[in-house]
Amino acid sequence: MNASRRVVVLDYGFGNVRSATRALRRVGADVELTAERRAAEDADGLVVPGVGAFAACVQGVRAVRGDEVIGRRLSGGRPVLGICVGMQVLFERGVEHGVESDGLGEWPGTVERLDAAPLPHMGWNTITVPSGSGLFAGIESERFYFVHSYGVRRWEMPRDTTAARIRPPLVTWTEHQHDRFVAAVENGALAATQFHPEKSGEAGLALLRNWVKGL
Repeated sequence: MNASRRVVVLDYGFGNVRSATRALRRVGADVELTAERRAAEDADGLVVPGVGAFAACVQGVRAVRGDEVIGRRLSGGRPVLGICVGMQVLFERGVEHGVESDGLGEWPGTVERLDAAPLPHMGWNTITVPSGSGLFAGIESERFYFVHSYGVRRWEMPRDTTAARIRPPLVTWTEHQHDRFVAAVENGALAATQFHPEKSGEAGLALLRNWVKGL
């Protein structure tokens, strides 16, 4: 049952942690908001939220050794879900105001300013979901809520990554003012959304429910 799934929301000083915690509880997870390393490593699922500047969020994650927790969890196939900037920090680098910062490097690619106006992109978008998605099962045609000015506009990981992967990453796309960017990624135990499921009404709750069921 979902109620038996223990989820930690990583409390590193950035992100809609209260909203994420409430939403996860609504879909039946047993949720703890903490930065305590053992709890984050041992939970059935780890959620990494994020709001604000890329470099500051990366520093915040590293300050609580969240990068080590994420790496240890993924090496053991234990699920991690990034949200908004919590997705962005999983990539190799971010560029803000001409300054490049290192990310956590779980995926190749660059987080950069969208080539669109107006910014920030704030509102509801439909998405283009690849076949076989678990996160979006039953909600492929729904709309989700975005608030951001930066994103990943090019997916740089080749589809034939390694023979060890069961399947290549599933990348979901959307666009703002004709500028296409990554809306979500599903890559084995690691998944992430650029949008805020906790702010996306029933569709967002359905996505979180799908994730919790898969823990």
